[in-house]
Amino acid sequence: MRIVIVGLGVQGVKRQKIAGDNCVASIDPVNPAATYMTLQDVPLNSFDAVFICTPDEPKYNLIRYSLVNKKHVLVEKPLACENTEELRRLAVSNNVVFYTAYNHRFEPHFVRMRQLINSRKLGRIYHCRMFYGNGTARLVRDSAWRDAGAGVLPDLGSHLLDTMHFWFGDEVFQRSFSILSKQNFENAAPDHVIFADLHSSLTIEAEMTLLSWRNHFTCDIFAEHGSAHIRSLCKWGPSTFTHRSRILPSGRPTETSDTIVQPDPTWQLEYEHFLGLCADGSDNCALEVDSWIHGELERMGKEELLIA
Repeated sequence: MRIVIVGLGVQGVKRQKIAGDNCVASIDPVNPAATYMTLQDVPLNSFDAVFICTPDEPKYNLIRYSLVNKKHVLVEKPLACENTEELRRLAVSNNVVFYTAYNHRFEPHFVRMRQLINSRKLGRIYHCRMFYGNGTARLVRDSAWRDAGAGVLPDLGSHLLDTMHFWFGDEVFQRSFSILSKQNFENAAPDHVIFADLHSSLTIEAEMTLLSWRNHFTCDIFAEHGSAHIRSLCKWGPSTFTHRSRILPSGRPTETSDTIVQPDPTWQLEYEHFLGLCADGSDNCALEVDSWIHGELERMGKEELLIA
């Protein structure tokens, strides 16, 4: 698989490292380490797939150009464009893969949480709350394009919405989330946001911030037969998964806990997953999740910007 990387920022450099010798070219108009200035400069017969690691604005044209020319596409989240159906049709008609990258789907304890939920061992799930924080407020403020719009909401909120679907499935498509709190502590755009759907039998609450000076993730799920908890990600490890089984009528629950100490495996696992999709001929263009995430982020973004 011959791959070109478009955008040699933080994500693009990570993708380039993972692809290794399979990366035959890189494109960036400002980074002198790039091979080309534009994707159109790269000979079409020299590559098979395009990894798009750019800001949101140029993504649509880059994706469309790649699909029209029968190239597989991996695009960094979120897929923030209105014409997803057109892109899906192009991918299907040209028999190429079009995949939006959400690497946290490959986080070991995210996979374990999904397996536990699907096992029904928790019984009826009452409440899920997630926190995702990093300490990049100053980097974002100093960026030429990141400190704008809805700020941290699309950046980290897209991961949390995708995780909700990864764990709870298409049920989340019926939900409508609302902003509970937004703050501009250090940045022009919101740098701390809480949103939730508190009006369903399973309530979900999500908090994200650029002001967590030690990067951190937590999740707590409370349910009929017990609870499940995640503390941190592998990249910020150690990462711990805890499953507690309820004692009736009350009492200290039995508990199993597993801690992982290892480098972040998600980028490599996602890369291998993408190569597998390309190899088996899957069109992998079901964009319902992307459309739902985009719709929720757009609606909440407008709501957020109106909050005083």
